[in-house]
Parts: sequence; C-alpha cells; structure tokens
Amino acid sequence: MSATPGRTRTEGSGEIARLLSYVALLAASAGLFLEARTIPTSRFEVLGAGAFPMLVHGALIVLLIGSIAGSLRKIPASAYARFAVEVAEWARAKRLVFAVFGALGLYVATMPVIGYPVATFLFLIVLQVTLAPKTRAAFAIALALALIFSFGLNWVFAEVFNVFLPRGR
Repeated sequence: MSATPGRTRTEGSGEIARLLSYVALLAASAGLFLEARTIPTSRFEVLGAGAFPMLVHGALIVLLIGSIAGSLRKIPASAYARFAVEVAEWARAKRLVFAVFGALGLYVATMPVIGYPVATFLFLIVLQVTLAPKTRAAFAIALALALIFSFGLNWVFAEVFNVFLPRGR
C-alpha cells in the first residue's frame, strides 16, 4: 500500500499505463502530422489539402505533451518498480497468447517460402497439439483438422474455384 491515503496498490501502475498510451498516441499523431505534409496541393487552394490534418494533429501533439507532463507529475516513484513486476506477471500469465502470435508471425513469414499447404499444416498441427488436451483422440482430431484445412482447402480452391494459393518457392 502506498503512503497516500485513498490510493490503491495499482493506481501508480494505472498512471504509468496512461502515460505509455499518451506516448503512443503522441508518436502516432506526430507521424500523421508528417504524413499530412506530403499531401499534394492544388493551385486552387492557398493552404493546401494537408492544412486541416496538420492543424488537428498539431493540436493533438500540444495536448498530448501537456498530458504527458501532468501524468509524469502524478506517478509516485515507487510505482515504476511495481509496474515492471506487474507487467512481468501479466506476460507470464499470457504466455500462450504470445506463443500463438509468435506462431502466427512465423506462419506468415514462411508461407511464401514453403507454400500455403505445408505452412498451414505445420501451423495448425503445432498450435492444436500445444493448446489441446494431450490425448490420442485430441491428436487424431488435430491431425484431421490440419490436413483438411491445409491440403483440403488448397485442393478446393485450386479445383473448384480455380484460385491458386501460395505454392512456395
């Protein structure tokens, strides 16, 4: 518990999360401001087509800088260490979600190289075996589903729809 009355254990962490969201929004708004500068102008407009988006994002940048300064003043020094511990606990609890996203990234990266059927089969079989119960029936179902949704779908698209999915190199 914090020494400040009425302050909960996670309030400092919530303020850090708010600060991080302000920083992310600031980066996005700055990028969009710079992108708005590249909008071509016509000879009929004095300010150009990018003037309004630049005005909006410029105002957002000013407001976000003020919000970041206010948020930095509200965060107690002890909250930074607690926030790091809570993020580590959260990441440990969500490790399967990270594994699925990692497998999805690997699937997308390998599909152009090894082709849709093989990449999809490997992706589905690995995920299903990882996430499903460890029984023979579950493995048989996972194998059947992986075969149907990889090689079966590839066959349906090629023969019925005449659409060819990535074949690989």
